[in-house]
Amino acid sequence: MMPAMELRGPQITLRLPDPGDASALFALARDPEVTRWFSWGPYASVEEPQRWIAEQEAKREAGEQLDFVIHHREHGPVGITGLAELSRRDRRAMVGTWLGRDQWGTGANAESKALVAHLAFAVCGLERLGAYSNPDNARSTRALERVGFTHEGTLRGWHRHGALQLDVHVFGLLRTDWPASPLHDVPVTAIGTPPAPWLPGEPAPTF
Repeated sequence: MMPAMELRGPQITLRLPDPGDASALFALARDPEVTRWFSWGPYASVEEPQRWIAEQEAKREAGEQLDFVIHHREHGPVGITGLAELSRRDRRAMVGTWLGRDQWGTGANAESKALVAHLAFAVCGLERLGAYSNPDNARSTRALERVGFTHEGTLRGWHRHGALQLDVHVFGLLRTDWPASPLHDVPVTAIGTPPAPWLPGEPAPTF
């Protein structure tokens, strides 16, 4: 059997979700501040992360989502990150991340973004990695710009949140931008390979 996909950095490992992660994810995402800007949450019961975990294998194989638990060497599971909105033809995808409040401002977000950038460009052969943030979420905007993403504009009425239709800022990082970004400086070890839908092109050369 092929080894399960993992991306390992200095403090963070991205690994596929496991049923045993449900309790930790529930504890993190029951906090309304953690899910404030998302179309889901906060979690009200452990059955919600259990259902999410159970859906992930099918979503990976279908090319819909390639999500990982952010596993901190000292603290264990601290959030989720991964790829979505894959366009095989255009060789692009979007990164999304959430972290428990204790990890805000600790560097966990930057390291997890570095691991995802390596996945996108060096493993999957993508040409573009995009990201969204709510215009009112200044912390997320600063975090994306700090690691090398370019703010490219605002999509009006893009995101449904409860009863509201909200704007989002859109950011991009191109494969040609990646070598000059702080994300490229983080050492990454990739183990295993993602499902075939996530390999639309030859893996990008290592810069």
